[in-house]
Amino acid sequence: MTVGPLMRFGVFPLAAYVIGATPFGVILARVHGVDLRRVGSGNVGATNVARVLGPKWGYLCFALDVLKGLLPVALAGAMLQATGGQIPSPADQAAWLAVGLGAVLGHVCSFYLGFRGGKGVATALGVVLGMYPYFTGAGVVAMGLWVAVTLISRYVSLGSIVAAVAFVPLFGAFNYRNVGGLWPLLIFAGAVAALIVLRHRSNIRRLLEGTENKIGRVW
Repeated sequence: MTVGPLMRFGVFPLAAYVIGATPFGVILARVHGVDLRRVGSGNVGATNVARVLGPKWGYLCFALDVLKGLLPVALAGAMLQATGGQIPSPADQAAWLAVGLGAVLGHVCSFYLGFRGGKGVATALGVVLGMYPYFTGAGVVAMGLWVAVTLISRYVSLGSIVAAVAFVPLFGAFNYRNVGGLWPLLIFAGAVAALIVLRHRSNIRRLLEGTENKIGRVW
């Protein structure tokens, strides 16, 4: 299927942004009569949903936030024929990445919420899992790191930061034979990792001050 430039760099990323902007955490809280932005940490992601509504709702929010990154990227990859045996061209990689970036930016800067949003971790995870096979292996290992660091430290934010920072070298390790031909994906991996760390700057400050919430205290 031939996909023109307008679809590649216009329609597909915009559709991904709209999907990514859907604030599932706010919607789930609203069903329970709660304004998520005014309780707990004020964040609209799964961690605050778990704090306010309980773990099962936090897990549901996390899964929905992952899906809104995974589904647009997987669909775009199939339409761009980027998931076959050959390495996609830089142009195809750029078009594919534009969809992933649209989904992440939608979550972080949701137009539904006045261009505010969550920290982007779950949606970014969905994006990397959907970019099979180039990001998937590194994404699975990074997710394992996130789980391990979070369970050991009891800090969700620390697990997210460690996973984001580790993702770039993991991507290089999984694709060491072809990393030169995947330079757009490498740049994207670094950019998303930097965005996630930047979105956690207040958490980093609280971690350094020793005032960050541990999940055992609130779940």
